[in-house]
Amino acid sequence: MKAIKTCLWFDHQASEAAECYSSIFQDGKINNIARNKSSNLSESSVLTVDFEIAGSKFIGLNGGPIFTLTPAISFYVDCESIEELDQLWNELSKDGTILMELGQYPFSEKFGWLNDRFGVSWQINLSKRKQQITPFLLFVQNQHGNAKAAIDFYCKSFNNSNIGDIQYYGKDHGEPEGTVMHALFYLNGQPFMAMDSVEPHEFTFSEATSFCVFCKTQDEIDFFWETLSEGGSKSQCGWLKDQFGVSWQIIPESLAQLMTNKDPEKTKSVMEALLKMQKLDIEKLKQASEM
Repeated sequence: MKAIKTCLWFDHQASEAAECYSSIFQDGKINNIARNKSSNLSESSVLTVDFEIAGSKFIGLNGGPIFTLTPAISFYVDCESIEELDQLWNELSKDGTILMELGQYPFSEKFGWLNDRFGVSWQINLSKRKQQITPFLLFVQNQHGNAKAAIDFYCKSFNNSNIGDIQYYGKDHGEPEGTVMHALFYLNGQPFMAMDSVEPHEFTFSEATSFCVFCKTQDEIDFFWETLSEGGSKSQCGWLKDQFGVSWQIIPESLAQLMTNKDPEKTKSVMEALLKMQKLDIEKLKQASEM
C-alpha cells in the first residue's frame, strides 16, 4: 500500500500554504497541482495541491468554508538544532496563534505549540534528530480516554503496524490514572503519535484533517471502507469517519490518473461518477473514463 497521506482542508489557501511549507521545511517540494476550469473564472482554479515536506506527504484541498482545522490533529516536528527550530518557529508563528510558548519544559529542552496563519497546528520540538513530521492525535472531550483503544484499532486494521512506545498517566498527574500520556505507533510503517487530555479544550477532531489510504484493488477498498467505518459513519466520495471521530479517505491508487485525462470530457465524466458514490468503485470509475 502507498503512503498514508494527510489531507488538509482549506477554504482557498491550499496553494499558498503548500508553497509556504515547501519553502521552510527540509526537502520541501510540490508534486502536483490539480485545477478546475470554471466558466466564471478567467483562468483555472486550484482544487488540490500534492506536496511533500521532510519526507511526509500531504494534500492541500480547497473545499471552501465548510470544515475548520483544529489542534486535535497537529503535526509534531523533530528538529536537529536550535537554529533549525527557531527558524521554523519564526516562520510558522507569523500571524498565527501560540498555544504553548516556545521554551524549556520538563519533557523538552525547547518546545512550542502553535496554529499557523492557515489554521494548521504544529508542535515544534528540539529532539536533536533529523527533521521529521509526525501526525499527533489529541483525544479530548467525549473522546478522552479513547487513545489506547484507537491505537489498538488502527494497528489491527493496517499491516506493518505496531506500538513503538506508550506511557500512561499515574496518580497525581492531573489526568485520570491509566489514560495515555504519550504514545508513538506505526501504521503501514509510518509514525503517528497520540495522547489523552482531560483539559476543557473547545475543539475536537474535524473533517478538515483526514488521512488518505490509497488502495490498489477493490478488495482493499472494501476492507478499509468497512473496517474503519465500523461504529462510525460513511460519507460521499470515499470519505468516512471512524468510531473515534477521525476522518479517512479510502481512495483507489488509479484515481489520480483517471482524473488527469487529457480529454476534459472524460475527466468530467469520472468526477460525475465519483460524486454519486460513497464507497469508491474502481471499475465504475474506469468505465466513466472510457465513455
